[in-house]
Amino acid sequence: MEKVHIRGHHITLGQLLKLSGIAQTGGQAKFMVADGRVRINGRITFQRGKKVFPGDIVGLDGRDVIEVRPGEQG
Repeated sequence: MEKVHIRGHHITLGQLLKLSGIAQTGGQAKFMVADGRVRINGRITFQRGKKVFPGDIVGLDGRDVIEVRPGEQG
């Protein structure tokens, strides 16, 4: 499972899918979510703008693929 570090307190699901490279475009992320392929903490979501927080686990097609982590402190 890939660990994705984010800045701030949250990121939208669509942005996270693009940041991680799972979706190449916002449109691709939109269709993944609309098709019910994406889960946050085990629950299907249909909201591309849903806020995702550090500690959340994002799944795609029944597999956990992203663990959201807080940004690196420098």
